[in-house]
Amino acid sequence: MNSITQNLCFVRHLGSFCACYLIPEFQRAVLDSLRQPLETGVVDVARANAHVTFPARVQLVAAMNPCRCGHLGDPALACSRAPRCAADYQSKVSGPLLDRIDLHVDVDPVSAADLGLPPPAEGSAEVAARVAAARAIQTARLAGTKMRSNADLSGEMLELHATPDEPGRKLLLQAAEAMRLSARGYTRMLRVARTIADMSGNEGIGRIHVAEALSYRRVAPRA
Repeated sequence: MNSITQNLCFVRHLGSFCACYLIPEFQRAVLDSLRQPLETGVVDVARANAHVTFPARVQLVAAMNPCRCGHLGDPALACSRAPRCAADYQSKVSGPLLDRIDLHVDVDPVSAADLGLPPPAEGSAEVAARVAAARAIQTARLAGTKMRSNADLSGEMLELHATPDEPGRKLLLQAAEAMRLSARGYTRMLRVARTIADMSGNEGIGRIHVAEALSYRRVAPRA
């Protein structure tokens, strides 16, 4: 991944393993084969004489440039096919696969001036401590169940622990209609909002947590 070009990073929410790839460089059929493992956490391999299931509870981190040349949005460097080239390139990642990825983050290019800036006020150790505190909250909340984190919430447990307050619920319903969220996307937004609330130390999920969760959602591009 070129660090000086804009990239789109896709993060599978709160799993246990991480890998990073330039995702559009794979064939679309190969990428779509990830849909079931990401949804169920297992891989089924069926052969004539055997049917084997392997655990596949992972955290997927993938990246891609906004277009093939990586300079979309830069009038001095972008190719003459923009923005069509971006739609063609990004559409290699299908909507159903994109729907299974919880966090979609735009990463701006790093300029030479950026490299000379002072380090951020909050370093990696401080962020790690906040993450550990949020995971401890989830462990305590889910004690006595087979669930490990907010990513496992579903059904009654999702409704019990991840229902936002009334302003948050109205915002999520409005966004679901405007963004054409699927049922899968809707529940994933609830889980992400629950985690954002945990990261900020809030017991309840408010409108601000729902809004941040929605900001990480991307509508699949059309070629």
